[in-house]
Amino acid sequence: MVARFFAVLAVVLSGLLAATSAQAQDLENTLYLDLKDGRVEIQLRPDLAPNHVERIKQLTRDGFYDGIVFHRVIDGFMAQTGDPTGTGRGGSDLPDLKAEFSEEPFKRGTLGMARSANPDSANSQFFIMFDDGPWLNGQYTVFGEVVSGMEYVDNIKRGEPVQNPDKIVGMQVAADAQ
Repeated sequence: MVARFFAVLAVVLSGLLAATSAQAQDLENTLYLDLKDGRVEIQLRPDLAPNHVERIKQLTRDGFYDGIVFHRVIDGFMAQTGDPTGTGRGGSDLPDLKAEFSEEPFKRGTLGMARSANPDSANSQFFIMFDDGPWLNGQYTVFGEVVSGMEYVDNIKRGEPVQNPDKIVGMQVAADAQ
């Protein structure tokens, strides 16, 4: 009886350690997005959009997003950021990306890349969904999802354009965090 108990305990602990190890190994694909009210943890999805994930990580590591405003925030829809001009027309100096559309649905907490009418025009701007947006499915690149801190996203000041907009306090790849 005691031996069986310890065997079951060993299996349970082994599963917990494996799950913890898997989370620790994925720090390279986790972003910390610091907002005025707290930290948002984002799980990146290189399985869906490897080139977009690499771009977001590159710009994050370069400090590109630190201090950037949320220039377009529509209640019940999404919060958009990533434009250094704050107008919705700007981007990084890097070339635009080819679309990496997938079957992944746009739901609350999904991160998608903003673009113009040209599907291959995503650059640095992205948005976080407040609610489900099935009309976007297959039309925009999904590259991540909020796994914690969505309540802080919900507190982003609304507007189009936003008057005195909220900013990204800081953004970092979790593997680089101290």
